[in-house]
Amino acid sequence: MERHAPLGAGLGLKPEHYEQAHACTAPGLWFEVHPENYMVDGGPRLDWLQAIGARHPLSLHGVSLSLAADCPPDPDHLRRLRALADRVQPALVSEHLAWSTWRGVYNPDLLPFPRTEAALARITNNIARTQDALGRRIAIENPSHYLRMNGHERQEIDFLAELSRRSGCGLLLDLNNVQVSAHNLGFDPGAYVDAFPAEAILELHLAGHSRDEGGSGLLVDSHDAPIDAAAWALYRRLIARIGPRPTLIERDDRIPPFTELLAERDTAQALLDGLEPRP
Repeated sequence: MERHAPLGAGLGLKPEHYEQAHACTAPGLWFEVHPENYMVDGGPRLDWLQAIGARHPLSLHGVSLSLAADCPPDPDHLRRLRALADRVQPALVSEHLAWSTWRGVYNPDLLPFPRTEAALARITNNIARTQDALGRRIAIENPSHYLRMNGHERQEIDFLAELSRRSGCGLLLDLNNVQVSAHNLGFDPGAYVDAFPAEAILELHLAGHSRDEGGSGLLVDSHDAPIDAAAWALYRRLIARIGPRPTLIERDDRIPPFTELLAERDTAQALLDGLEPRP
């Protein structure tokens, strides 16, 4: 398979599926990984990633650059991420609009922040540092929300669009995040999807979610369930407007057999194949 063939629908790559992923020949298939699991000098996991990357395009989806933190990205992290990117030559690189580090302490979560003008300038600078260090453009993912935060000076879509304009980054639109946030904060997910800037979208994510077991009524971005009908409806609505874009099926817990994930992926691919690319 040609390394840089057009990307269709892809899957998050899990170690238990390495052999099946390597053997799969579905047209347009690609695989995404969290680079933090592969930023090493050698070993069997990295060998598998390179073997699969020789047959399928890869994407690196970071979870710990902490771009919204009140400090620059860690230079050593960027160095190791650059080494991995140079090694596997990913078709896409992405990160989250969130922070996770503070004064040398790492928090294993993607934490929110007020969308202020100061935050916009800081994150723009952090993305520019990242893109310069990697020598490539990255995409930034819209977050999931669980509570209302005071202090916002811009709406989320406006913030993301301006971030893309200033830094030159692309955007990753996660439709499950839209669905979860819309439920938890009480806005219309369809209106959000309709207003999202099409020209900046480099990648789409689809995933399942769960309901908080504590009785709060919140939806949780758990990536541990099949994609539900409402998320598929948002996906159809979006691609009808913007045309096909590389689409990832995410599953990070309660991992089912590869064939089950591939069936969800094939549904997304069929929807992509049913559209003519926009000029």
